[in-house]
Amino acid sequence: MFAIIANAQVTSVGLIGSATPGGWDNDTPMTQLTDSTWTLDVTLSSAEAKFRANGTWDVNWGAKDFPEGIGTQGGPNIPVFAGDYTVNFNSLSGLYSFNVKSDIGIIGDATQKGWGEDTNLYIADSVNYYTLLTLKQGEAKFRQNDAWDINWGDSAFPEGVGTQDGSNIKVSSAGKYRIDFNKATGAYKFSEVVEFSSIGVIGSATPGGWDNETALTKDGGNPDLWKGVVAIKEGELKFRANNAWTISWGGGTFPSDTSAGSDNIVVPAGSEGDYQVSFNTKSLIYNFLKIGNYQTVGIIGDATPLGWDNSTPMVQDATDRSLWTLRVKLKKGEAKFRANNAWDVNWGADSFPTGTGTQDGANIPIEEGDYKISFNSTTGDYNFVAVVEFSKISLVGNAGPFGDWPGADDSRDTYLNKDPNNANHWTLASVELKDTPKDGGIKFRAEAAWAVNWGSEAFPVGTGTQDGKNIVCTAGTYKIDFRSDTGDYAFAEPSSTYDLLSGDVISISPNPAKDVLNIGINTEVLKGSVNIAIFNVNGTLVKNQKADVNGSARINVSDIQSGNYVVRISNDKNIVAKSIIIIK
Repeated sequence: MFAIIANAQVTSVGLIGSATPGGWDNDTPMTQLTDSTWTLDVTLSSAEAKFRANGTWDVNWGAKDFPEGIGTQGGPNIPVFAGDYTVNFNSLSGLYSFNVKSDIGIIGDATQKGWGEDTNLYIADSVNYYTLLTLKQGEAKFRQNDAWDINWGDSAFPEGVGTQDGSNIKVSSAGKYRIDFNKATGAYKFSEVVEFSSIGVIGSATPGGWDNETALTKDGGNPDLWKGVVAIKEGELKFRANNAWTISWGGGTFPSDTSAGSDNIVVPAGSEGDYQVSFNTKSLIYNFLKIGNYQTVGIIGDATPLGWDNSTPMVQDATDRSLWTLRVKLKKGEAKFRANNAWDVNWGADSFPTGTGTQDGANIPIEEGDYKISFNSTTGDYNFVAVVEFSKISLVGNAGPFGDWPGADDSRDTYLNKDPNNANHWTLASVELKDTPKDGGIKFRAEAAWAVNWGSEAFPVGTGTQDGKNIVCTAGTYKIDFRSDTGDYAFAEPSSTYDLLSGDVISISPNPAKDVLNIGINTEVLKGSVNIAIFNVNGTLVKNQKADVNGSARINVSDIQSGNYVVRISNDKNIVAKSIIIIK
């Protein structure tokens, strides 16, 4: 790695390489702005470049990232696209950026610059533009001349046709993308650049031995992070990429370390068990967290219904045995999590409402309230989410019965009815909806005010979030079901007699998914014959199948294109929905 060079030693910085005017023979000198910052306006060709100090190779910086990154001493050549640039470089940190001069840019919290600054696209011809960019989960739009007078957006991802003042483009999965845009038609496409098609763990300590690797799954929020549950035994193992030995990682100790060489990672005797495995291809940090085989996990303490004498049992997830949940009313006091109704294994910490419990840790301080609790018995992570009960829930919006959004009063709120047996379940037998107009739709809100409101573009089923997008609905007469504790909602034909269940009674993995969805169903009322339907964000049914389930189900999604969807599972009495992401 690059060792920081004292500023006095860097008397000049230049850009050099086959992409630069001077080629690899002569530096193109940069202008010094401060002790460590340098800039350059230059025309570059599609090739490679590096930064170097004092006109020699003694101190030079490179990296594989473009158009921005952090150069390291002796690092790889920087790949460059042709264009006119303002290049900025920091000789103290190695941070660099190549800012192309262009009339079209992409902006949004999915980009590294956020909503405050455009990342300009490269000019392919008079109407076509492109770039290669690392994106986060978030939203983005295209715009012209760094201003909002002309901008393009649409709800579709990874490709669609942007329109003037259209919706923000939702980037559902972080990663490195080739982005193409046509300013004449508004057509755009985000093509993920897969540097590693797969990451797996292999060796005598793994189920497949040295002949067959056990594949890990890429994390939807971090393209460098790969995870999986693997049965591990005494032996040796390594990580490798693309199901081949061309790129592999070893070195370090078990169960957690940073890969530091080619040696196999040794798993000592007595380590047998199932592990939650993670590996970061950028930092090379790996972790093997052993999954406890617990019959029960419960919460105990003077804040709980059963005090310090007995645990209040939690519900284990159908597909992830590390995940436990509970809806419970708690008093002000203290609590801990423990396994198998005994103190041999217990978790605590001094933080609330979130934290990471450790063995024999401190009691968790609890505030009085009604909570949805989630706990991971492998990582110790916990979360207490307060459930608030409301006196009024209404439907509002210009696609609703009143054809307009509410003003200062509640005269344009359409009120739902509270279930007398469940204060978080709200229904309306029949409501007339219109097709969603531009910049319109519907939302749910509490107490006829905007302080608490729920929205999501998905229709006819989805999960609304605070200040979420407007629900884009289709004209028709519907029965409404809404849950104020989870934000889950469903619109169906008025003759429907189902009850809307909380989304936490099902679990879906992997999510994002590529080929197959594994659905865990943790409720007796959805066992037997069910219907599994998948809708896109516009409410269009893209897949529908019958299944006979007994706690789990699988559905093939290999024929569905990348994007955001909602899975709806129902029988003649109950319905539940959950958001999913499909990536290819």
